[in-house]
Order: sequence, then C-alpha cells, then structure tokens
Amino acid sequence: MFRQDAETEAHSATLGDSERHATMKRMTDAAQAAPKESAGALASAAHWGLFTALARDGEVAAVTPWAGDQAPSPLLGNIPGSVRHRSRVARPAVRRGWLERGPGPTDRRGRDDFVEPGWDEVLDVLAAEYTRVIREHGNAAIYGGSYGWASAGRFHHAQSQLHRFLNCLGGYTRSVNSYSTGCSEVFLPHVVAPESVVTAFATTWDVIAEHTDVLLCFGGIPLKNTGTDSGGTADHPVPAAVDQARRRGVRIVSVSPLRDDLRDAAPADAPWLRAATQQLADPAGRGDGAAEAGWISIRPGTDAAFLLALIGELDALGAVDHGFLARWCVGGPELLAAVRGEIDGQPKTAAWAAQICGIDPLVVLECARLLAAARRTLVTVGWSLQRIQHGEQPLWAALALAACLGHIGLPGGGFGSGYGSMNKSGLSPAVCRLPSLPQGTNPVAEFIPVALVSDMLLHPGQEYDYNGHTRRYPRIRLMHWAGGNPFHHHQDLLRLRRALGRLDTLVVADPYWTPMARHADIVLAATTALERDDLSGTRAGARLSAMRTVVPRHGQARDDYDSLTGLARRLGVAQRFTQGRDAAAWIEHLYETWRADLTAGRTLPPGPVTAADLDQVLPGFAGFWAAGHVDLPRQGPLTLLEAFRTDPAGAPLPTPSRRIELFSDAIKGFGYADCPPQPTWLEPQEWLGGPRAGRYPLHLLANQPRTRLHSQLDQGATSQASKVAGREPIRLHPADAAARGVADGDVVLVSNDRGACLAGVVLSQELRPGVVQLSTGAWYDPYDPARHGPQAGEHGLPEGACVHGNPNVLTADRGTSALAQGCTGAHVLVQVSRWQGPLPPVLAFEPPTAIANATHIEGVARQAHKISLVSSYCRQSCEAPSASDDRQ
Repeated sequence: MFRQDAETEAHSATLGDSERHATMKRMTDAAQAAPKESAGALASAAHWGLFTALARDGEVAAVTPWAGDQAPSPLLGNIPGSVRHRSRVARPAVRRGWLERGPGPTDRRGRDDFVEPGWDEVLDVLAAEYTRVIREHGNAAIYGGSYGWASAGRFHHAQSQLHRFLNCLGGYTRSVNSYSTGCSEVFLPHVVAPESVVTAFATTWDVIAEHTDVLLCFGGIPLKNTGTDSGGTADHPVPAAVDQARRRGVRIVSVSPLRDDLRDAAPADAPWLRAATQQLADPAGRGDGAAEAGWISIRPGTDAAFLLALIGELDALGAVDHGFLARWCVGGPELLAAVRGEIDGQPKTAAWAAQICGIDPLVVLECARLLAAARRTLVTVGWSLQRIQHGEQPLWAALALAACLGHIGLPGGGFGSGYGSMNKSGLSPAVCRLPSLPQGTNPVAEFIPVALVSDMLLHPGQEYDYNGHTRRYPRIRLMHWAGGNPFHHHQDLLRLRRALGRLDTLVVADPYWTPMARHADIVLAATTALERDDLSGTRAGARLSAMRTVVPRHGQARDDYDSLTGLARRLGVAQRFTQGRDAAAWIEHLYETWRADLTAGRTLPPGPVTAADLDQVLPGFAGFWAAGHVDLPRQGPLTLLEAFRTDPAGAPLPTPSRRIELFSDAIKGFGYADCPPQPTWLEPQEWLGGPRAGRYPLHLLANQPRTRLHSQLDQGATSQASKVAGREPIRLHPADAAARGVADGDVVLVSNDRGACLAGVVLSQELRPGVVQLSTGAWYDPYDPARHGPQAGEHGLPEGACVHGNPNVLTADRGTSALAQGCTGAHVLVQVSRWQGPLPPVLAFEPPTAIANATHIEGVARQAHKISLVSSYCRQSCEAPSASDDRQ
C-alpha cells in the first residue's frame, strides 16, 4: 500500500551499519552548531531563517543571521523596528458601527473607526455573538478557514490555535487546499501521487548534480522563493546546490517569461540549444565543468502547448520510450494519438506551438533534440504554473513529457514539482515529523476549496463543482480569521470586499492593522513571535529550534492562546481547550510527547536510525531549551518514484490504475469541459493570444515578492527600500515603457475592467516584451476621497483602487477548473499608463481612528446584553473533556 514514507523506507532499507553510524555522527556534530546568543541577544526564528535579536527599549534593534546559514535571507532586515511600529494593534478593538447597530451585513467594513474597550468587554461581546450564531444557525455557520502563514512557531500557530478552539466548541466550516498549490493538491493524486509526496520526497539536489544531464525547469528556479519555508527554515542550501549542479555539468534550461527566474541564464535560442545537444553527444557526455544556463522566453500561460509540442517532436524523432509508457503508465496510446493530431486534426508540432508561445519554431525543435540526446532529464514545474485558468494542464503535460522520455524513477531523471518555490523541494527531509499542536476533530462536514471564499459568501446555497462532486455553499454568519491576510492572496479585491460585507460578524486576530484587520468588526490584539516563547522548525530543515521571548508584549497584546482561553472560559469549554496547561506547559508537553513517541519507535518509520539512536541524542526538554535546538537525521539522497520504477507491482502508485495516468478515466467520468481527460492546450481568458489582449495588451505576472514573505512586514525596512515613490515597484521592458512615454521612477496607473492600482516603474531587460511584473503583498490601500483627498479621484482614480500597488485589485476570481478550483491569480491582462494626477498619500500602515472612553465601553456591555449570552448553551452542547483529547 502506498504511503508518504514508502519510498523513504525502501531507500533506508538499503543502508548498512556504516552509513547508519555516519548519519548519527552528523547529528552529533550538528548539535554543536546552534545559533550563539551574544550578551543581550536572544535566538529566535522566522519562516525565512534563524537569527539572534538585540533588543533596546522594548524594540528589536538589530538581528544577526545564524552563522551556519549558507545564504541568509534579506527578509531578516524587515524585523528590526517591527514590534512597536505604528501599524501594531495595541489593544482589542470593536468597529463602532457593529457596536452601535449590532451584527449584520454592511458595506461599512473597512471604512468605520474603532472603539477600544478592555479585554473583558470584548471577549464578553464575542462570546455572546458565538452563542447567538450557534444557537440560531448551527456551527456550520462559522467559517474558520483562516488561511495564512502566521508565525513560525509550532505551538503559537494562529490557525492551529483557532481550529482547536473551534473544534472544542462543536466545529466549523473549514477550507481545504492552499492558494499556492490548490490545483496540484487535487489534480496530482489522480495521475501520479499526492502533491505532498511529490514535493517532500522530490529528487534531491545531490542526486541531480551527480546524474542529471538536462534540468528543464518550467517557471525556472527563482532563488528568491527558496528563502522561506512554512514553520521556520534554518539553512538556505539551494543557491549553492544550483551552482554545484552547474559546476558538475548539469544543463539547466528555464522556460519562463522572466529571465531572472533562473540566475545568470543566457537566451537559449536555437544555436544555443544545438550547441548544448552537440556537447551531450560527445563521448565524454556531460562531464564536469561549469555549464551555461539557458532561458527560453515564451508567452505567459502557454507552457502546456510548448510541452505537448516537445512530445510531438520527440515522437517524430523516434525518441519516445514506448516500453516505459507500456509498463509504468496508462494512456500512452491516447497521448500519442493526441499529439499526432488524430483527435482534433492538429498535430502538436514545433510550428504549432511557436504561434501560441510566440517563439521561433526552431527553439522547440532544438529543445526536443536536446532532450532526445540527454541520458537523463528531469522536467520540473514551479508552483506558479498552476495559478492560471486550466492550471492542471501544464502539470499533466510536464508529467507526460517526463514519461515519454522514460527517465521517471531513475537517479537524476523524471518529473518534479516545486523546485524554487520554497526552501523545500530537492532537500532531503527529516526521518520524522516535528511537534505540532493537536487540533482535535471537527464534527462539521462542511468545507470549501480555499480560493472559493468570496463565492461562498456571495452565493450561499448555490451549487458548484469540485473534484467530481457537486457541492453547495453554506451560509456563513461569523468568520473568525487569525494569522493571515486574504487581501494579499485572494483575487478581485473589490469583490472580496463586497463578499465580506455579507457577514454578520467578522473577527480578526492579528498583531498588525493589516487590510483584513481594518475590515473586521472585532479585532483581537495578538502578540508577534518576538514576544513569546515557542518551538520552530520544518521537516525539510531537519532542525527543531527554540524561539525565545525577545521583547515585552506591546500594549495589551495577548497570545492567541490566551485570548482564546478567555473566550473558551466564557463558552464553557476552557478545560477541553487548555487541558489545564498554560503556554509554557504546552510547549514542554509538545516536545516531550514528540520525543517520547520517537524514542519509543511509535512515530519513527523504519530506516537507518533507530529509536535507541534517537534516545541518545534527543535531550529532555530542559536540555533542548538550554541548547537552543536539536538536529534530526535526514532521509539521505532521494529519487522520486524510485521504488515504483524498481517494482511497480510491489510499490504501486495510489492512482486508480496503480500507474502513472496519461489518460484518466476518472476525470473523463466527471465530464468537465474545462478539464479534459488527458493533457491538452486550452486557451485561458487572460493571455496575450486572446481577444481580451486587444484592450489590455500587457500580461501582468503577480509573482511572489523578493523583499518580504507574502504581505508579512511590508512595513519593514527591506520591503520599504524597494518601493518607488512609496508604491510597489512594477517592472516594464524598456520597449513597453517607451511606447507609453514612461520612464524609470515614474508612477503609473495599472488598470483593467476589474480595478486599478498605482505602482512605481522599474525598467528591466529581465522580462519578455509585452510582460509586466508586479509582486503580490503590498498592503491594500483602497482609494477613499475622504481619507486620501479628492484630487486623485478628480484625475480619474476610481474609488477602491489601490494607491499602494496591490495587483489583486486586477486579477480575476475564477478557479483553475471545475476539478481543482485552484487559485488563478498569477496572471492577468492590463493596460499601463503614466499617472499624471496628484499622488494620493499611502496610508496602508496608518492605524484606523480608535476611540476609548467610558460611553463606548458601556456600549460594549449593552451590546453583549442585547445579543444575550447564553452560557448554558455551550455547557449543554460541548461534551466534557476526556483523557483521549490529549493525544488527538
């Protein structure tokens, strides 16, 4: 039976005692390499790395990266000055309109000022509202999807805390999948394996350096993205790994509209590709010696066409591995029939793809010849490829190309996903999972794919398709959000604002007045990771680190655990939620339970490291906290699907056929017009070859920023240093800028029929003409004449336009297909013009007006009485805590 660790176990079983002892020695040596705490400095962690922080007057004055980090992230520069920044939520707050008029739909969210009563009054009124909603509408009327990265801590993880609380209360409507990989999480299990397996157990960089001839990367390997991993990364080895692969002769070819998606890449025209093929044909093969990286620049969103044409040309060259297709795949004949034009009458040739992709057909042909000459090719797709309409197709086509080459499961060959998307793919993971807070069981069955949140709020009761099922949106009354900002990751922000207006009550817990917090009815002031102790680590990082309290809490901010404990106490579920522990006791409990399970062998998969070995190197909690970290053994060199390649009957895939599916009967049975049963080129609405491009002739790529993680700490020094005239920078090719009379440093209006934003121009040769790039994550600052002044509106800036440069005012809120319903926010067509009006001020980091006086505090008490807190309801509805809760 297929398991996530099945390939790991197969690999580990081949290791002898000498390798086992070498692994243990590396663990012991690594134990001496914790971040050192200088006098006055304390060690902590973020999603982007380990560091020590020096505090002064209650603020972080400086941070120093961990000395063992090969390539420390520049995002560390956003931390100093962040704790007491003016954008902090210093006290719990209630929107005045909600306080005065009570729960209910309104268009005033994001516009009203706030009242700042004390914690007791706010928790009283929130408990009253929870009770009202549950009594009148049931737990399914609560949405606790609460998507976002929050902090790096394993205990003080905002979503985990909230979900545990809501489960104790009787459950909630949840979300599934993610914005980053919402398409692949649904699609890949149908055709090869779960996305989590494909990413976590990807072929490792040491294997690539040793065995790969050609690394063909769709979406490149953008090193800026490898600075982070969810949970708190340690070392950043990917830049060095890429350099090592090139030194060993690996030819890395990036297919992307952006040249800098692969560092130091040269244009890979037909002569470049022909020369690379001739080098591979040499008897010496790839050999050692630095290999030049190449860049194939195609129109955004046309990857599937390019991939299918490569398969068609390989077929014409007689270079398809029919033996592999027959033994390890289903659907090979159907795939080849499609690329030969036997289904739609259109052979998938180089000339066909060249018209779609906007490239020389010889580039397609020479790229196919390069792959045919390679002894081992690894075809990879970045996560960004799927964030477009029909995003399933490039993933499927890349898998199909790898299958046709026949290198899947062989060292250095095959298929991969997520290289360059985080500090994860290509790194050998730890042999075990890390500690995490148990969330319990959610008795409510309702859920939505995460990117359908606006649809759910705008269309309660409406049916929608998802992964072979017809589902119905629930009616949500109360939304509780913690540790995230959907005004960063969601699309069509004006539509999102309208959707949030349909709620009765919106609750947000956050350390900062993010755009989501400004739209809340009740804001719970949360601490930052620098104001509390915690544990940090990721499986890819193979290190668990202690996070120290660096500075005192700001204002009246509370840990999420403390505020939810107060709420649980009012609702009669405090014992179940806390199990009698405070935060410090929970952190020790999580560590000791994790250690006990590992050293007893309960959670350690078979392999070279035994429970007895771990018992010798994993200290008790006191020892761990004093040392500051513990390192875990890694799996060792990995080749994705190696066990399946070696023994397809003994290690089958979890697909219906137990093999790679190049034609899916299951997907065919769903009957989705926008997701055919085999890899297909389907035109998206947002692409330069379609009719919409006549009106909006520039293709905007809304990729991840290089100066912050998503929207986190956009107010930080590193992020702010990248701004142009206080706005998010937009990159234009000089030819596109000249055609519009735009110069470097100008402010431009970026617009389409959904919305508009202002952004600062940076001219760059690193992108294809016709393509502009504006990263996500600038805090949404909607133009409001009452706040920003009327002058910009008089010059044509529409209300709701982002004066700060958030591209999601422009993107379409539509799913990848009826199969996955994934996010499609990476691609959008726009027009860009020079802004000639007065510049409105950027107010994104200014807190809303807050009032704290006795009259309004009394109003909170009256509102709590009006809603009528019925504490007996929760005592009757929630079961008493049991001993089994401890290990849920």
